[in-house]
Amino acid sequence: MGSDDDKSNEKSAALEVSEMQHAGKTATDEESGGEEGKGSLSRYKSESSIAATEDEDDDEDRKIELGPQCTLKEQLEKDKDDESLRRWKEQLLGSVDINAVGETLEPEVKILSLAIKSAGRDDIFLPIPEGGNPKGLWFTLKEGSRYRLMFTFQVSNNIVSGLKYSHNVWKTGIKVDSSKEMIGTFSPQAEPYTHEMPEEVTPSGMFARGTYSARSKFVDDDNKCYLEINYTFDIRKEWQ
Repeated sequence: MGSDDDKSNEKSAALEVSEMQHAGKTATDEESGGEEGKGSLSRYKSESSIAATEDEDDDEDRKIELGPQCTLKEQLEKDKDDESLRRWKEQLLGSVDINAVGETLEPEVKILSLAIKSAGRDDIFLPIPEGGNPKGLWFTLKEGSRYRLMFTFQVSNNIVSGLKYSHNVWKTGIKVDSSKEMIGTFSPQAEPYTHEMPEEVTPSGMFARGTYSARSKFVDDDNKCYLEINYTFDIRKEWQ
């Protein structure tokens, strides 16, 4: 067991790392496990996710005023004379090349692909088009089927705080679905991250079948949008 001073130093370091994206911002201590969490910071539900409503336009009205951003290098240099604090921060940051990304304030997130996973069949792999919006019908789902969406994305330059996904669906001009999902807070790394959404079930029946239009967005706690994608998909009796 360590001394009280060691414990105090560890708590102070964890707090400062959670504030790397914005000074004065607090995160919970829950750490993500497994390969998905490798190189990432502890994930938490941000203030903006708690305040979110079903109408994504409310995000602009509820935008939280956050403190000034700090680079990773600046955060580490604050404690360069305290060996225990420095090691603790480096451990939380994982395999981040500070010399390569430490001078950049703004994080960058690139959504690489979307996969549709359903038991008993091959995954549907959907690369994100260069322009962001797929042309024509993007994919087809079978009515009454269980499926999960899985995103692959890459984080560079700096920590992205409170990355979240929002999704709205319309049929014949009427909104039929709206959802939001907190993805988490991630440090930059060379290897892409993956995030799997909770399982969903497609509607079934004559009135459920047909063509839908959808808009999906990926934004962070600053309401910085990294991808807004508009597309169409079908629900049919059978998989395409």
